[in-house]
Amino acid sequence: MAEGVEILGPTQCTRVSRSVRLSTGNLRPCSAEYDAAVPTEANTAGRSREPESPPRQVAGRGWGWYRGDCHVHSQLSHGGELTPSQLAAAAREAGLDFIAITEHNTTDSHGAWASLAGDDLLVILGQEITTETGHWLALGLDPGQVVDWRYGVRDNLITSSVDQVHRAGGLCVAAHPHAPYPSGTFMYPFLGFDAVEVWNGRWSSDLPWNADNEAALAEWGRSLAFDIHHGRWRPAIGNSDAHLDGQIGIPHTVVMADGLDTDAALAGIRAGRSWIAESAEVQLSFTLSAGDRSAGIGERLVTDGKPATARVEIQGVPSGTVTFLTEQGGTHRERLPDHGTGALECSVSAEDSAFVRIEVRHPAGHMAALTNPILLA
Repeated sequence: MAEGVEILGPTQCTRVSRSVRLSTGNLRPCSAEYDAAVPTEANTAGRSREPESPPRQVAGRGWGWYRGDCHVHSQLSHGGELTPSQLAAAAREAGLDFIAITEHNTTDSHGAWASLAGDDLLVILGQEITTETGHWLALGLDPGQVVDWRYGVRDNLITSSVDQVHRAGGLCVAAHPHAPYPSGTFMYPFLGFDAVEVWNGRWSSDLPWNADNEAALAEWGRSLAFDIHHGRWRPAIGNSDAHLDGQIGIPHTVVMADGLDTDAALAGIRAGRSWIAESAEVQLSFTLSAGDRSAGIGERLVTDGKPATARVEIQGVPSGTVTFLTEQGGTHRERLPDHGTGALECSVSAEDSAFVRIEVRHPAGHMAALTNPILLA
């Protein structure tokens, strides 16, 4: 790593074939024919007997950028239509390197994934916690670990649930903060959460970007400068929230990690070394340089008062619009060629802004890609 670059962290069973009927609190009950590893002696507020689980690491995969969808549902969730094997096949077809399985308020499918992971797909165990006043994702759970969901914002129980996940080494993500349905709007403070899902593909009928995502992005962006100046910022991530065929990976998060393993992927997300892509067709590289020093997404560049140049290279967004955003708002905007490939630059300074980030939109205005910030000092 070049001198002057500082990595800044944002926040310092028994297998049976049966018909499963699941009540998910504020969600309607659902049933599905499902070949799952159903743990016995389940404890809905703690841990069940540990089921068979997928490996936490794919051997032989070192440092690099990995594409992952961290919000995925199978038939065991309300509205889910795909089996785990169908989801695994769809993830591979979408060009993903990893997924996180996040059923609503249950981890009963954890044991179904051991045989579906492989040297080309990492499966991270998780859960979507659907409380009365907002949903959140627990990523990196132990096999069979269940996080309680039976509370609302008035009960003052969210902190203990988040702490439970953190004690297990997991990651906590505020999910779809402005989802337009009962219990979907996230009413808790982001304090204590590791990341915010600003882009959720589930609720857009025609495009994986809508007004709810726009509101979530604006809310996250408004607080970014304050959070960075106070040494505690939360990265943005994007997920498909896939329930139906054709949804997985739209969008997904591209993470810089030391390897294709659970701990490394979650560490990359936690540190903000990531960007969000509409699909695997979108490619992006974003760096900041000053003199002989440079930094990438989620890193801090010490400029020593020198002018800095932000450079982004993009492929896969024909006639798209690229915007460089700082504390001053959108400071520079430029259009990509019709073939969708281009390299653009913008001058920034630590005196004017503590960060710079990128948004890439299609001509109609919906998002194609966005990055977490690079920090300046």
